[in-house]
Amino acid sequence: MKKLLLFFVPMFIMAYSLNAQSTAGEDSNYGKVIHIGKSDFLEKIYDYEKNPDKWVYNGKKAAIIDFYADWCGPCRMLSPTLKSLAEKYKDDIIIYKVNTDEERELAAAFGITSLPTLLFIPMDEMPQVAQGALPKKELEKAINDFLIK
Repeated sequence: MKKLLLFFVPMFIMAYSLNAQSTAGEDSNYGKVIHIGKSDFLEKIYDYEKNPDKWVYNGKKAAIIDFYADWCGPCRMLSPTLKSLAEKYKDDIIIYKVNTDEERELAAAFGITSLPTLLFIPMDEMPQVAQGALPKKELEKAINDFLIK
């Protein structure tokens, strides 16, 4: 009996700690801007291939998606603001970035023709789009009035 306990107790502790680490990994990006591609977009946000006619948000928090390109000056100017907002609102929203040069199919699926384009996704409503590098105050107003009410 003692030998069984000596075997199972360490196994239980190891399994528990591995589970705690993997759960912490999910939350470790909160407060950061997360760069995603098509596969993550389909999994974490909206699978437009599976549901082309109906918006079904897969996220656990309201989100902002920044469709950008590295060569885009206004996109580069907006980036520090989004980092700041991701940290400030880490308990309420997630901010994602999609590089439209690398994810052309994803950009085309959402009709992205101007950069930056921001997609605001509340939990229980249809998303809304804003184009251009919005000032921080306007972004905070959209977050407070539309995303987290």
